[in-house]
Amino acid sequence: MSVQEVVQYAQLYLLLAIGVIAELSALIALVHAASTRPDAFSAVDAQSKTFWVALLAGANALILLFVLGGMSMSLIALFLIAVIATMVYIVDVRVRVDEILNRNWFRKLG
Repeated sequence: MSVQEVVQYAQLYLLLAIGVIAELSALIALVHAASTRPDAFSAVDAQSKTFWVALLAGANALILLFVLGGMSMSLIALFLIAVIATMVYIVDVRVRVDEILNRNWFRKLG
């Protein structure tokens, strides 16, 4: 096995790992958004629950399409958009919603 093949396999497995982590993150974000009361989103001046659930469902579909579609470079832009949308929800909207509802999803207690 040549060095070039080893590098190509390493890139493939790294991209696969990133895709799987992104899909799990998007799925967790979707479950969080779907299980949150609709009035919590308006209380933190965010988009509606319907908007976030639809956006995160679409992000899940795009990430899954990228991972199961052989990680095609033609889908990389859609993959990145889906990951960015998921990260915006996780680091901004989820944090503010959890503060309003006194939830402790993925936070240290104390």
